Parts: sequence; C-alpha cells; structure tokens
Amino acid sequence: MGPIGKLKMGRHTAATMASALAAIIFLNFVLIASAVDEPRLEIFPSQKVQRKAVGQAMILTCRPNVPSPNLVADLQWKDNLNNTILPKPHQIYQPVYDSKGHRIRDNMGRNPPMFTEYMTGTESLALIINHLSVEMEGKYYCTASYATNDILETSVTVKTYVGITWTNAPENQNPILGEDYVVRCEVKADPNPTIDWLRDGDQIRSSEKYVVQTHGLLIRNVQESDDGIYTCRAAVVETGELVERTIRVEVYSRPVITYLPTTLEATEGKPFSANCTATGKPVPEIFWIKDANHQNVATADRFLVNPLTGVLNINSVTQDDYGTYTCIAKNDAGVADQKTKLNVLITPSIYYLYNVTGVSEKEVALTCRAKGRPAPAITFRRWGSEDEFTAGAQVDDERIILEQHFDDDKGESSGTLRISKAMRSDDGLYQCLARNTGGTAYSTGHIEVQFRPDFTHMKDLPPVFSWEERKVNLSCLAMSIPNATIEWRWNGKPIKDIHDKNLEIVGTGPRSDLIVHPVARQYYSVYKCIATNIHGTSEHDMQLKEARVPEPVPAAQPKQLTATSVTFEIRSPPTEFGLPITAFTVQYKEAINPDWSTALNRSWSPDSPYIVEGLKPQTMYHFRFAARNQVGLGLWGVNTQQSTPKRSAPEEPKPLHSPVQNDIEEPVVVSPYSDHFELRWSVPADNGEPIDFYQVKYCPGVKISGTWHELENECQSVEVPESTSYEMTHLAGNTYYRIELRAHNIIGFSSPASVIMKTTRDNPYPKGTASKDYSIRLQGVSLIMALFVVQLTRSMLMPIDSRNSQFAAL
Repeated sequence: MGPIGKLKMGRHTAATMASALAAIIFLNFVLIASAVDEPRLEIFPSQKVQRKAVGQAMILTCRPNVPSPNLVADLQWKDNLNNTILPKPHQIYQPVYDSKGHRIRDNMGRNPPMFTEYMTGTESLALIINHLSVEMEGKYYCTASYATNDILETSVTVKTYVGITWTNAPENQNPILGEDYVVRCEVKADPNPTIDWLRDGDQIRSSEKYVVQTHGLLIRNVQESDDGIYTCRAAVVETGELVERTIRVEVYSRPVITYLPTTLEATEGKPFSANCTATGKPVPEIFWIKDANHQNVATADRFLVNPLTGVLNINSVTQDDYGTYTCIAKNDAGVADQKTKLNVLITPSIYYLYNVTGVSEKEVALTCRAKGRPAPAITFRRWGSEDEFTAGAQVDDERIILEQHFDDDKGESSGTLRISKAMRSDDGLYQCLARNTGGTAYSTGHIEVQFRPDFTHMKDLPPVFSWEERKVNLSCLAMSIPNATIEWRWNGKPIKDIHDKNLEIVGTGPRSDLIVHPVARQYYSVYKCIATNIHGTSEHDMQLKEARVPEPVPAAQPKQLTATSVTFEIRSPPTEFGLPITAFTVQYKEAINPDWSTALNRSWSPDSPYIVEGLKPQTMYHFRFAARNQVGLGLWGVNTQQSTPKRSAPEEPKPLHSPVQNDIEEPVVVSPYSDHFELRWSVPADNGEPIDFYQVKYCPGVKISGTWHELENECQSVEVPESTSYEMTHLAGNTYYRIELRAHNIIGFSSPASVIMKTTRDNPYPKGTASKDYSIRLQGVSLIMALFVVQLTRSMLMPIDSRNSQFAAL
C-alpha cells in the first residue's frame, strides 16, 4: 500500500474512534444523571475499607443523598454484629469538686465504647468510636427508610491493625565493661514489624562484635568505645509505619577497691582516719560495715563516713572499736568488698604489781600484769638503773630469769622476774615497764629478801677505847630482815640480869648501845652482842680496851739543813688499831742552855713536813720528840743534836709549773700563748739573810743532738724584787726558751733553777699586732738561721759519717 492509501486508512480509523468515545461519554452522563436522581446513603470517608490502628478514635459519617431529605426516616448505624448502635446517652451534670475545692469524682461520666450522634446543622448521623479495639473490626451498616416504603442501606468495612509500640526499649541502657550485653529493643505491632539498628547514621550489620537479635542488639565484650547513641528502627511494610527509638548506651564498670590496708592502727582516746578508695563507673558509693554486729558505721555515734571518697573518721577511738571492718563499694554495675582489721592501740596500764618477800637462798618472784593493745611487753629494771632485764636467763646472772606471757585477744600480758637462791643484794626497788607502740607504763615494786642477823659490816671495826674512867658507847648494829632483837652478855651472863649500874643498855634492836663506865679494870673486857630474828641468831664480840699515850718516838733524822731551818724525818712509834697518832711535837733549845723548861715547842700533823724554822746560823741545837694521840702526849723520845750552817746565799727557788714530757731529752713547759709567758715560783729558804730580789734570765734556743744551743745576744735578764712571778713578753711563737731563775740575798745568788718553755704557734697577721709580731717572727727566723750556720760550720770539721748524722738530727 502506498502512502496515499495509508493516509486514507488512518483518517478512517480516527473517525471510528471519535464516534466510539462520544458514545461512551453520553452513556456515562446518562448513568450519572440517573444516579443522582436515585435516593441513596453515603458514608464518609468514602473508602469502602477503613484501616485504623488499635486504640485510636475514629468517626464515620452517614449522609442521605436524596431529592427530599425530609422524607428520610429511621437513620441508624449497625455494628459488626448487626446490632443497632444507640445514640449517646443524655448525662446530668454533676460537680467534680465540692465547695472546699476537694475532688469528689474523676470525670463527668463515662461514654460508651461507640455511639451515634447527629452532626449539628446537617442531616448526617455520625458513628463515633473513642477507642478502637480488635473486636470492633468488621462491616458496619448505615440504614434508613425513604418515602415510607423505600429502604436505603450502605456499608463500610473497618480493618484494625496494631501500631508499633515499644514494650521494652529503655532510652538509657548501661552495659558492663568486659561483658556481653544485649541492647534491649522489644516492639509490638500487627502485622509484625521488622527491626534494624543504626549507629551514628550507619546501619549496623551482624559481625563478630554485633549480632542483631529479635529482642535487641548483642554487643560482645563491651568496651568503653561502645559508648554512644544507637537507633532502633521498626517498620511495618503492610501499613507503611516507620518508628525510630534513640537509645543512649553508656558503658558501666564494676567497682574495684584499689586501696585498703589489711590492718589499721588507731590509738585509744585519739581521733582516727582511714581511707578506702575504689574505681568504677558510675563512681561507686562506699560503705563501712563493722563485721561483729553487721552495723553500717555511718549510722553510729563518733563515726563519719564520706560515701564518695571512702574516708572513715572516728572522733575519739574506744577499745570497742577494735575488730574487723568491711569496705563495700557499690554502683549500678555491681558490688565489691574487702576486709581490714582495726587494731586499737591502747596505752599500757599496769594493774597488778605487789611487793613480795623472800628468804635468802630461796626463790623469790615479782609479777607484773598490764593491759593494752597490742598486749604490752613487760620488762623490769633495778630502781635507778637504765639497764633492763631481758627475756629468759640473764647473761651476767643466771639466777635471774624473766618470764613473759601474752594474750593478744584480751590485750593482756604478764611478766615475772624470778630469782633463785635470793641474796641480800637482790633486795630493793624494781621498776616494771609495760611497753607497746602506744606508749610505756611504769610501776615500782619492792623485793624484800629476809635473812638471819649479820655482823659482817662490823668485823673490821677497831676496839673501843676508854681512859680515866670515861664512859664509852659500845654500839651494836645487826643487819637483818626482819629486824633482829639484841641481847648483851658479859662473861657468859646476860647483862640485863646482872643489874650493874656501870653497864647500861639502850635499845633492843636492830641497834643496841651498851654504855660502860669503866670505874675498875675489870670493865676493860670483851662484851658479846647476840642478835636474833625468825631466820636465826648471830653473835659479835666487842672489846673495850684501856687507852694509853703513845710510846716514845724511836727516831728523828735531819733531812735538809739551812742556816735558819732544819727539816726532819720522823719515825712513828707503834700504835693501837683504832687509836692513831694525831700529832708530833718537838722541843728544841740551844745546846748551851741546860734547861728544857725554857725550850721552844712546835707541833705538826702527821701528814705535813716536819720543819723547824727561825734558827740561828752556826748554832748547835738539841731536839727531842714525842707523839700525841687522843689520850695525850707521850714520853719524850729520841734526843738529837744538830748545828746550823753559816749564813749563805738563798736556797734554789722552785718554779710552780708542770712540765710535759714531750721532748726526748727533758720535760718542757708549754705556754698557752704565742707571745708571752708568766713564770711563777715559791719562796726558798733565805739561809740567814733576807732575799732582796730574784733574777730571771731567758734565752731562745734549740737542741741539736741533745745539746742546747742559744744565741747569747738574744738573751734577756731582769731582776724581780718582792714578787714570786714575772711575765715575759714579746716572745716569738712556736719557739723554745731556756729560763734560769735565781734567788739573791746580801751574800749572793742561789743555784739556778732551769726550765725549758715553748710558746704556741701564733696566727699569721692577727688584727692590730701585725708589725710587732712580724718583728718577733723575724727574730725567730734569724735565730734559727744563725744556729743553722753554727752547726753547718762545725759539721764541716767533722768526718763525713758524723756530719751526715748531725744533719739528720738537725
């Protein structure tokens, strides 16, 4: 077919289609017109099937569509069971509150689950369902009559579904660190929903870490990095419902107690603080429980607990606070606990220490008991001594054993000092010491060692002397515990039974005195003192002797002579034990004088030098000597003749210095100063002529090979009148000086007394004395150099070997 034919065919087809379309439009118009004209009921919303979620409210409106609405009658709704739905009942108003404002009922009444109600201003009848339930699902009918005999009816189907409801999906969830945890998201819907999970907008898929489960999201081995915001998304495909639930996941960790000492120590009567620290998330709350009574100590008096820091404070510790305590750390993730023991340090107190009595050669024990916590260690020491006895046998005295016993539960201890074979020396005061870390308590007890009477202390006493019928006291003291009673006997008879008025007893023990009046020689005798106590008897003899004056002096020899004095050496006569010589006496006169009644006398004590002074030079004297004791002067003994020498120079003076043996040749006197020295001496015998002055000569020098060398031009000599001291000044430091001292009278000089003196080392350039001391030091250097030149010159003339030894000595 050509193009023209095709064009004709197209035109014919188009005309046919246009005719058919016109016919269809006309037919629809006719049907619509007829429908409008036919009476009917219409339900709004107009969908034949209405879908609503359970629990929601809904309204269905039935409206007549008729030419004459006033001809419509019996308009009503029927439920899914074909029961007529009644209109809303009329309600009478009742107040909700009374006149005082108190609620008297919950609401104004309850509406039925569904009811009908005419819409104001229209001819429509509404079906109102306040709360749709599953049972209300089905077909609902709207019916009416029109023009008396025309029945109108229409229907609508109500379909219900369960909307998405979160049944177990808390918005804040807290998994435990290190454990597996299911983030809960349980949802209810009908039809069943599908669940998926998102984190930070990204979908979570099942893996080793995450597993999407029916009722939640499983997170394996929860870590802190799993903190975050998770989204649980529920969807119902059939209804198109999509709901999201935001869940905040914060990882918690179980409490862990990080610090609590196993033991704590507090002191009774003092405040105390302890700390229990724990970690965990959230921060755990801390409790302290006393195990003995399961009491939370935060509720007890004197206790204060900070639940955040775990610090326990006790205002004043008592003994009852001793025991085991549990620290509990608790948070939403779990509970941790740990125990500690509180030891209450109780300062020791001694409650038992009594004096004890023992017997010599038997055992005695002193016991001391004390309280404290911890149970105190008990030791003893002798009163006045710092040395304490040690546990067990003592190293220096195995008789003494210290026994110790402890009861830590009761906080008590005891110590016993046990002494076997007690001796008198063990008697005395003993101090008990109870010691623990809280302090030391002291108490003193006495050990009394009883023994039979003892006269040992009187064995070495001298006899008792009397003369010229003088009364004497024989004193007898018995050492004993308990005290002894004393009885005196003479010639084997009790003196108390003799009734001799010349024998008087004073006291019966432990001291007793026998007063003897020796009017006859028979009383110079031996008297017996007898002491008795419960442990035995002891006796002691006391002798009364008649005292006499000393025997004549057997010898007296001149020891030192001067023109005006004689020093004697006297030999004492034999003496009685207990009756010593109290003095020696000399009588002396010139030999030409025959009458001793005109002789001169001098007495000396036995320990002084026996010097007779004031004699005439070149004169013969007679001397006789006697000894004196308490009785009196004895007979004159040895008769000695001695002549004094002629007048002469004074005796050698004696320097009053103590030399130090720090020189191999002779002692040296060390001056405490570097530039001066005070020489002191005693006055010598003047040998008949008074001393008018002293000469002091001092020269610096040095010893070389044991020979003293001095520079004559450096020597100084002074005369000191009427004095026994002289201060040498302007001396050189660290220098030896040879000092010669002579006494002078009109006859001449005494022999010289020689002293080697050394000054100390001086300080370099002391303030204010530089020029003077510098000159002195130069003199010392010059002296040493001059001596060195002298020695060097001498050594040049010696053999080589001798010369070497001299230089070594120098």
